[in-house]
Amino acid sequence: MKLVRYFPVAVSSIRANKMRASLTMLGIIIGVAAVLIILGVGRGASEDILGEVASQGTTRLTISPRTGSNGDSAGSSVETLTMGDVRTLSDPAFHPDVRQVAPQYGGSIQVVAGNENTRARVTGTTAAYADVHKLEIAEGRFLTEDEITQMSSVIVIGTTVATDLFGRTQVVGESVRISGEPFTVVGVLEESGNAGFGSNDDSGFIPIGVAHGRVFNVPRYRGEYVVTSISADAVSEERVDAAEQQIEQTLRLRHGLGADDDSDFSISTQASLLDTIGSVTSTLTLLLSSIAAISLLVGGIGIMNIMLVSVTERTKEIGLRKALGAHTSDVLLQFLVESLVLTLLGGLIGIAISYGAAALVSRIPGFPIDVLIGIDALVMALGVSAGCGLVFGLYPAMRATRLDPIVALRYE
Repeated sequence: MKLVRYFPVAVSSIRANKMRASLTMLGIIIGVAAVLIILGVGRGASEDILGEVASQGTTRLTISPRTGSNGDSAGSSVETLTMGDVRTLSDPAFHPDVRQVAPQYGGSIQVVAGNENTRARVTGTTAAYADVHKLEIAEGRFLTEDEITQMSSVIVIGTTVATDLFGRTQVVGESVRISGEPFTVVGVLEESGNAGFGSNDDSGFIPIGVAHGRVFNVPRYRGEYVVTSISADAVSEERVDAAEQQIEQTLRLRHGLGADDDSDFSISTQASLLDTIGSVTSTLTLLLSSIAAISLLVGGIGIMNIMLVSVTERTKEIGLRKALGAHTSDVLLQFLVESLVLTLLGGLIGIAISYGAAALVSRIPGFPIDVLIGIDALVMALGVSAGCGLVFGLYPAMRATRLDPIVALRYE
């Protein structure tokens, strides 16, 4: 094939002008490396977040008060979810596809131990919360049903709270104060290893009755304490939709909503959350990759400029080849192959740099995500590199074919 025959010619030309070839490839190298690293970071972040969500179970449903409901144009949350709703949803006779229900009411508050203090997200809940949210306990235990019923002053804390207050995580039996009231630590959560999405390291959990009556100034709605959200666990992944329908019907009846009224609450599932997160991370990755791809465009223009210079420098050579019988297609292929070799070499070096960066990042202690570069990204990088070589090498190659042999031979 003519195409293969011109590869040694292209390599010889590149070797004869090493510095010029290196500078020419630099734009492609930077562009390919930047795109691959950004794609890898995006994919790593997406898998990390999706893994965190999936680890909390795919059967969980979260019921929240809907923002701006009941004609509220101010956009504030309407607190209509109550403990009465929680008790009703916990009835298996009317909700056969709902396995467990756990209410939550909480907020950010100061937690004190001796002379140390830290701000933590303290949530009042029930014993079912640990199972619904798939919490793992490093030491001690979670809240018990007896402690919930008796409104005991006990707390389960995350590892960050424990180390901030005590400098260690073996703190079961220690005492902390919240709003001036002492609480006994009965458990410490397993470290999530991630300070971002889904982390409970800076959290604390207390009985829901204690949160309502003694820690937070909780309002009532229709005689019942309100809750900030309700978590429910479906009996199986296949019955999540059925559980959602049962919960929706019950809450609409309890809240006195008519057929034409909008719900004053919203129900989200882990599956819908996974879809939303995946869509958002994919969009952000695509946006950042598009910005990084601009350097590929710049690199391609650089290649075209250098190839035009190369055509000018080799005018006499082109004239001699054409005078000796070289066809227009031969001259065209010679310069196209040279451009293609430059971009492919640049692409391969860019791939090597991106893999080196990924390996380096993986060795950084505590770095939250991995840089995941897939085969599809490599194929795309090589394809784009080759495409740049063909597109930006075409005009210089065509210009070389248009040279008149007589004029070219006279060129100095």
